Amino acid sequence: MRDVLDELVGWWQAGETVGMGTVVGTWRSAPRPAGAAMLVGPDGTAVGSVSGGCVEGAVYEEARDAVASGLPVLQRYGVSDDDAFAVGLTCGGILDVFVEPVSRESFPELGEVAESVDQHEPVAVVTVVKGPEDRLGRRLVLWPDRCSGTLGLQRLDDAVADDARGMLAAGRTGLLHVGHDGERRGDDLTLFVNSFAPPARMVVFGAIDFAAAVARVGAFLGYRVTVCDARPVFATEKRFPDAHEVVVEWPHRYLQAEADAGRIDERTVLCVLTHDPKFDVPLLEVALRLPVAYVGAMGSRRTHEERLARLREAGLADDEIARLSSPIGLDLGARTPEETAVSIAAEIIAGRWGGTGERLTGTGGPIHRTADR
Repeated sequence: MRDVLDELVGWWQAGETVGMGTVVGTWRSAPRPAGAAMLVGPDGTAVGSVSGGCVEGAVYEEARDAVASGLPVLQRYGVSDDDAFAVGLTCGGILDVFVEPVSRESFPELGEVAESVDQHEPVAVVTVVKGPEDRLGRRLVLWPDRCSGTLGLQRLDDAVADDARGMLAAGRTGLLHVGHDGERRGDDLTLFVNSFAPPARMVVFGAIDFAAAVARVGAFLGYRVTVCDARPVFATEKRFPDAHEVVVEWPHRYLQAEADAGRIDERTVLCVLTHDPKFDVPLLEVALRLPVAYVGAMGSRRTHEERLARLREAGLADDEIARLSSPIGLDLGARTPEETAVSIAAEIIAGRWGGTGERLTGTGGPIHRTADR
């Protein structure tokens, strides 16, 4: 919906009803990802795409019918091998498209959603796309600290909000399957969670071989990865092909500038791999005073103790120092840069969701945890 949001809001503000088809599920080589949308305006204008051209005509007619009837519908389309080839795919695919009429009455929160997207404020739109007729098309709009709308039952709202906020925190768009009352083992209802959130950032300091592996794993987990080092001969895009950007700057200066510019938030993770006091102590002075999700620093036990002494000399309080994960990562017995990157990623994931890092075979209770935030 993000790619057609301006046009949708324009018609919505004018009091018009718009037909909207949204890709909510894909299999094999589907042409467009979940969240892609197509609009049919009140004048018959088509905006956006759900299939790169393969099934646009069918969705167009479904959207017109939805506006006329006022009823949403979930349709499954198969993309033939010939159609797939025409839009640059290697094979056919399947996509589920939810088609609905959108108006001020059916989507009163759209203005707030658009404002949040414009201001880069995380927001998720949860829509019932499959289930009983009286629930179909119901919507819940979620921000990190508030919600609007209802799916028809408070217990359902609470359960779905919990899981959908987890998806929003990870910047993921996709489907949830729950029972009528929000039971996580049920599949009576299928809900589409459309997350509008910029990817969380991972900033890796220190242009070493371990940093390349951490950048690779960070990008795989969905972070926007920056590698920063003051040495231009090492901080090059060629050495870090998986990073979204490589910055040549003193680490503490870069981090402070990013924080001052509002580009560091509570989802940001900072991996300090510089392993050099002249870099990492000034950097950690800044990092440990920022409200970020994670600060980890590489080094041996001895390096860690020396670093703690330097940080205390620099005036950091015990509660600030306690936020430091050092030595970095979980105890996986890692040796190689790639194994070390996995141990760092595991610690970040455990911190996000409250995991213990223990083997699941030796623990009890639910496997999946819910974050407090």
